[in-house]
Amino acid sequence: MTSAPTDSTVRAALFIGGQERFTDDVLEIADPARPGVVVGEAAAASPREVADAVASARRAFPAWAGLSAQERAEAMTTAIAEIADDRDTDAAILSQENGKIRMEAWVDALVFEIRWRLALALADQVDTGTVLEPAPGIPVTTQVGYQPIGVVTIIVPFNWPIAILGASLPHALLAGNTVIVKPPPSAPLATSRVVQRVAERLPAGVLNVVNGRDEDMVGLIQNPDVAKVCFTGSVNGGKRIMELAARTLTRVTLELGGNDAAIFTEDAILDDAHLDRLFAAVYDTTGQICMNAKRVYVHRSRLTELVAGLEERLRRVRLGRGLDEGTTMGPLHQGAQKAFVDEIVQEAKDAGADVREYGDLPGGELAGGNFVRPAIVVDPDPNLRIVTQEQFGPVVPVLPFDTEEEAIAAANDSWGGLCGSVWTAD
Repeated sequence: MTSAPTDSTVRAALFIGGQERFTDDVLEIADPARPGVVVGEAAAASPREVADAVASARRAFPAWAGLSAQERAEAMTTAIAEIADDRDTDAAILSQENGKIRMEAWVDALVFEIRWRLALALADQVDTGTVLEPAPGIPVTTQVGYQPIGVVTIIVPFNWPIAILGASLPHALLAGNTVIVKPPPSAPLATSRVVQRVAERLPAGVLNVVNGRDEDMVGLIQNPDVAKVCFTGSVNGGKRIMELAARTLTRVTLELGGNDAAIFTEDAILDDAHLDRLFAAVYDTTGQICMNAKRVYVHRSRLTELVAGLEERLRRVRLGRGLDEGTTMGPLHQGAQKAFVDEIVQEAKDAGADVREYGDLPGGELAGGNFVRPAIVVDPDPNLRIVTQEQFGPVVPVLPFDTEEEAIAAANDSWGGLCGSVWTAD
């Protein structure tokens, strides 16, 4: 099983057909806070090992699908029973490889268990199905039933990998599918560790873990025995998944990026509780959440008040390594993302925007890490990339509006439709 020292090199294996596999080829996992530091190694599957994982899941499928939903739920309840025992270590590993603070990493792992147990509560619906009421004037009833489709590949991103896995994995298993989990290649250690502990308590082949380089993972999508792919990640990643899946007509579910607008109306409540929520909605995980608020539109009469509320909280930010005491914001996960955020912030400055940055970049062994000072960009040109593109970093544009119609039009003027919010007392 994945070894788990808290602050030294961690090793993650493949888990195929109920067996660990280590490989000579490995992924070296960098610490985003400490330049040059490797926090762990993950076995890197070859195309042959990917094919083995698919074959193992395919062999396990008939027996697993042949159980009743209640029988599967019982097995899944046993599999998750002791998942919390190593949560502190899981969180420490995730914090090191991902960069986010330890508390967020701990919550990441907790959400996985919560979602797993919520899924199990639906077991009765899987076998019985439901009947929809007929539409008015149409004397036809519709029955909704559930049946497994086969082998499912689930691909999760780096930012909340364990929690996001909990949104799909237990449902796929409960419905009778067998699953191959592909953790993020830049942060696979904690996810591999959690999934393997669960997989070891299920029948061999029902749940498998495969890490590796993207170019070697095509078989997780195009193998004819893969019935579905569930992918959470970037827009470009989603396009690539859809392109590959189209060649074999593999079913896909994609949850991609967003450029989510938060609208604060003239009567919005801006007390400490609501400002805390807004701050979290923008800056949690150093801004690296697909559903984060990435554009804030506020009635012009409340602009100064809202900005002041964010500034008060930003002045208390302490940048640092996620495991270090007192750190409230970690680094961005990858150097390329830091470079992008730095670029669009500089672009806003060059355009004359009011860019306000907070916090101090850490020094010592953290100097040169993927740290970005959190920022607010007040009333920028709406055509700047800080507004039109998903920043995926700790910076947000705050734009005033005069009418609600104007705010709605601006919020909807976007390529992304993932999330949005309206803050009002009405």
